[in-house]
Amino acid sequence: MKVTRCLFMAIALLCCTGFLFQTAIAAETRPKAAFSFEKFPDMSDFDPNNPMELKGDTIKIAVVASHSGPAASVGEIYYISVLWAAHMVNKQGGLMVDGKKKMVEVIKADTQSKPDVTKKICERMILQEKVDFLWGTNGSHLQKVINQVADKYKKISVNAASLSDELQEGQNFSRYSFMCTFSTEQIGRGLAYYYGQIRKKEKKFYILCQDYLFGHSMAAGFKKGLQEYFPDAEIVGEDYHKLFLTDFAPYLTKIKASGAEVVYTGDWIPDAANLLKQARQMGVMLPFADIFMDEPRFLHDVGIEGSKGIVNLSQYGNGNPAFRNEGQIRTHKAWLDLWKNKWKAPYDTVLYNHPYGNIGAYIGSTYWLLSVVERAASTDPEKIIQVWEGDTYELPTGQILEMRACDHKQITPLTVNEFVPPEEQRQSYNIPPYYWFEGCSNTGPSTLLPMEAVVPKMDPELCK
Repeated sequence: MKVTRCLFMAIALLCCTGFLFQTAIAAETRPKAAFSFEKFPDMSDFDPNNPMELKGDTIKIAVVASHSGPAASVGEIYYISVLWAAHMVNKQGGLMVDGKKKMVEVIKADTQSKPDVTKKICERMILQEKVDFLWGTNGSHLQKVINQVADKYKKISVNAASLSDELQEGQNFSRYSFMCTFSTEQIGRGLAYYYGQIRKKEKKFYILCQDYLFGHSMAAGFKKGLQEYFPDAEIVGEDYHKLFLTDFAPYLTKIKASGAEVVYTGDWIPDAANLLKQARQMGVMLPFADIFMDEPRFLHDVGIEGSKGIVNLSQYGNGNPAFRNEGQIRTHKAWLDLWKNKWKAPYDTVLYNHPYGNIGAYIGSTYWLLSVVERAASTDPEKIIQVWEGDTYELPTGQILEMRACDHKQITPLTVNEFVPPEEQRQSYNIPPYYWFEGCSNTGPSTLLPMEAVVPKMDPELCK
């Protein structure tokens, strides 16, 4: 009887999670398309402050983001990322779409971080600017609006930066929206797997996230992950704060008194910067487990010791070492040389030193979009959908992205990066000068998580 019961439970488990193994197997197959190092052009004329002049009919991408206000630096990051990929394609001669060779044009669409403004600017982009794609954004509440507008006007929405699983589930799902990023449950489960199954040291966690859909989704994903992979862990505190907070002292005081060993957060800039800097100023030297606390400007503000021990989950990377072939080195240096010798403010700061981390992911999402357009030979949404559903694409890092057809969620390997002093960073940055940054701790050990541990959840009504 005991054997029978165990067999039954094993079969049930396989039935419930079989898609995980199917996905893992699929990710190991040859991708349908890949970034081409051979076609990578001379990018020496790329300048984000002076985009290439384009004439005639173009493929238009609207970067819908906070290009003004307290989160304006996020818009800057998105813009240079999309523009880099567009410039690369334009230097290759553009793309053949609908029987005509077209260049790729990138347009800023400012949300001002407000839902009502987001709706208006998206409608303006579609109705007046005649854009082909809406690319966004910082804030799942804003991405939801983008997706709704795209669905109404039957345009493709590329979600490259909003991470809430709910965006692609239930009534929120639209066949015109594609989630080209990791998701909150993946993140939570990935970090829980790392702490519970790999690191096996810290057990007491304090959750501090932003008080809106994304922040609560981040917390829920981590709590679910701990139940699955680290049941012995303890959550010693849980708080949510308003966006663009300037005083974290009340929360940090509670964290100090909680006995926490790790602070788990999904905060993005400027909140991530203020949180880390104020924590170190108050003597809270606990490691943060995060996804956005890798911004080098505020890492330099807290220095090597202040940034040491941060654990950053990344969707861009393929474990150590970072550079494994001449193509990867050449494309990396193309960016690095421009940053050193050409770009002016705001793109001359240490933030833009390397096209890696989240910037690499945003560029990669745009590479994938443009590859889909090239293979569809059209900007027609129906043709884009036909190609993108079930598609697989290999990034410059060698990692493979898969677009799950049933819910348009991206599936990709994830890495956990531990931040260490410069002299220990060469295990990751394996080319001269053998460190990512000299003035702060950054990626040293980089752990590639097993695919089956981080596959995004599925809505059973969509993915039957």
